[in-house]
Amino acid sequence: MIKVVLIDIDNTLLSFTGYVKEAMKEGFSHFGLKPYTEAMFPVFERINNSLWRQLEQGTLSFEELTECRWDLILKELGIDFDGKVFEEYFRDRLFYSAVPEDGAVDLLKYLSSKYTLCVASNGPYDQQMNRLRVGEMIDYFDHCFISSRIGAQKPARQFFDSCFSILRESGFHNLAPEEVIIIGDSISSDISGGIDYGMHTCLYQKNIMPGRNNSGADHVVGSLSEIKRIL
Repeated sequence: MIKVVLIDIDNTLLSFTGYVKEAMKEGFSHFGLKPYTEAMFPVFERINNSLWRQLEQGTLSFEELTECRWDLILKELGIDFDGKVFEEYFRDRLFYSAVPEDGAVDLLKYLSSKYTLCVASNGPYDQQMNRLRVGEMIDYFDHCFISSRIGAQKPARQFFDSCFSILRESGFHNLAPEEVIIIGDSISSDISGGIDYGMHTCLYQKNIMPGRNNSGADHVVGSLSEIKRIL
């Protein structure tokens, strides 16, 4: 029986994609760069995802990611501008960004009434907590497990060891992995991490692609509302 739900933030509860597109459009205008077009977003997505995979694998630090991310993106877009300046702008705006995914608040209301509900997110602690406050979501959570505070990134076992240690100390003394489900959009961090730890897993894939079951997740949903039929 499921007792605890772990849920990701970016592109699960809050739309990171929506934020990025807004930040690129407004930032390029702010700095007098060439206008943003939708064709630019896949460049960001490919480079950013590659860097985050290196972060998850432990071959890149978060500081190194922020040092090089926008230099790489702007270079590929043919834009001559200081990537570190744009990174600072990007991260300042992200701190206050809270574009909800469709049905996110409704899902949190539902889950928090039935389970112990916890955030499980990679990223800077203060940033992620503030975004949950701005999005009026933070009060639904019993615990917020965020990588910069824990000292390990999903899908590392150390991340989930810390989550379970805190949960067991807070009352779930013999909590087993099979009594926990993790919900998220990332196959590499949420689903792989959950499977390796022995948890139930639910992949939120907004634009469901062919072969989606190759993720190995126990459940795959195309909308957050579908999760109510699972839990």
